Amino acid sequence: MTLLDAVSHLLNFAAPALSMAGITSVAAKAMWRKELCTTRWIVLASVSATATFAVEVAGLAITGRDAKMEVYAAMAVACAASLWWMVRRR
Repeated sequence: MTLLDAVSHLLNFAAPALSMAGITSVAAKAMWRKELCTTRWIVLASVSATATFAVEVAGLAITGRDAKMEVYAAMAVACAASLWWMVRRR
């Protein structure tokens, strides 16, 4: 495997977590404007991306395989929980 292949694999592994974090952070900013008016979008995205990526790595370690539906469901729960925590923290 070349270096370019390894980078491609790592980026494709992180893509679901990053895209889910970005989309849900924009939606959270739109839904809870008053509660999240002082919180920047990038902070929301980084918190939810960290949570979803941690769940994705844990799912890979537990199941031994990437792209399992159970892991994606756990990622959705972790993303929602991290954004809920950011809203309640204010």
